[in-house]
Amino acid sequence: MTSPAPAGPAYRRLSVEERRAQLLVAALGLFAHRPPEEVSLDDVAEAAGVSRPLVYRYFPGGKQQLYEAALRSAADRLESCFAEPPEGPPTDRVARVLDRYLRFVDEHDAGFSALMRGGSVAETSRTTAIVDEVRRAAAEQILLHLGASRPGPRLGMMVRTWIAAVEASSLIWIDEDKAPPAAELRDWLVDHLIGLLTVTAASDEETAAAVADLLAEETPDGRIAGLAHRLAPVAGGAAHLL
Repeated sequence: MTSPAPAGPAYRRLSVEERRAQLLVAALGLFAHRPPEEVSLDDVAEAAGVSRPLVYRYFPGGKQQLYEAALRSAADRLESCFAEPPEGPPTDRVARVLDRYLRFVDEHDAGFSALMRGGSVAETSRTTAIVDEVRRAAAEQILLHLGASRPGPRLGMMVRTWIAAVEASSLIWIDEDKAPPAAELRDWLVDHLIGLLTVTAASDEETAAAVADLLAEETPDGRIAGLAHRLAPVAGGAAHLL
């Protein structure tokens, strides 16, 4: 008499939220590496291991609804990286924000790429608004730590320029197999912000006041002091131009 075969793992039906999240993860993985117009609902169903009618059940609006929902999901998680209490030196706060941001990029590289890469015929005013919302949230947080909730044109432009550089650097970082290490990229981006602030302060009174307030909160052995020390040889070499 033969023994009964051991039972396999019990099948667990996913909740509505779990199934929707599963489909969004599968869609983000596809949208990150292919233009949305080249991704079909059949592709999403296959990647998620489900049937095409099931995808339609959760996204009756079809691929466009799924694409926008996937971008919204990635944007919501990314925005949560930016909140930082106003405690400690401002450059350390920015470093902590960047640590969370780069950790998100590392752990959700497909979703981040899908969110930030444009140029698709699937782009609409709604998808553009989702991406712009992430950029606006990031800029608002940086300006908060600079004590400028309502910045003038020069300071506002400078912060938006830095946000664009962070975004572009992150996409390049993904393409370059995440080299250099995240900590090195973070430090470089903090230095980049300090540099932009310094240059802008030379010709804009509002930025100069923001920099003065920032320096008052920094420590003698902090990030700004470290950057100044590293720049001293460069400045010395350019002394003959003064």
